[in-house]
Amino acid sequence: MRKSYVTIKQVVLKNNCPECYNNSGLQLTFKQEFLETSLHKTLTQKISNSLYCNTCETEIFPVQWTDDIERVYEYQLKAFTPKKSYLKLKPLALILIVVAIVLIAALVTFLISSYK
Repeated sequence: MRKSYVTIKQVVLKNNCPECYNNSGLQLTFKQEFLETSLHKTLTQKISNSLYCNTCETEIFPVQWTDDIERVYEYQLKAFTPKKSYLKLKPLALILIVVAIVLIAALVTFLISSYK
């Protein structure tokens, strides 16, 4: 199973960076989890976020957030709408389902004909 994250929304913040105190480099990113196996692809409702400063090139963890950053984060989280989750079957899964249906139909037909 391969797990990755799809970027849904990126927002440039005007707050001061807790590391370099620059107010033009903060970027808040919301990502949604995407799972892929040999049978299906799934977009889940699991949301991940990160705050990155493009000026000092560091990730700002929630422990370092100021009250202003937390307020902007809460606002952006309320305004954020994730994509709907889905399950998409790959051709291999569809083939396995069809084969299973054919085998069950053959078994039922065999049992009915042997009962008479």
